[in-house]
Amino acid sequence: MYTNICKHCHKQFKSRFKAYSCNECSKKDEDYFDEIEAYLKEYPNSNALQISDALGITAYQVLNYLKEGRLNISRGRFERIDDK
Repeated sequence: MYTNICKHCHKQFKSRFKAYSCNECSKKDEDYFDEIEAYLKEYPNSNALQISDALGITAYQVLNYLKEGRLNISRGRFERIDDK
């Protein structure tokens, strides 16, 4: 039995496997991922910053899906953020 911490609400929960979202937040997580997936089908060469700007979610959330293995990089690179 694993003790996990939800990446959305930060509550501690137990499960039989390593999980990133509690039961209450898993729907929110799936909705975010579905939006990202739909965006990438339309704009396949997008990077995390472009996805973040277009969908109104943080680039950190996009990169977390990459870390979790739900997304992968294919011939992509990240753009530099200019200091303003």
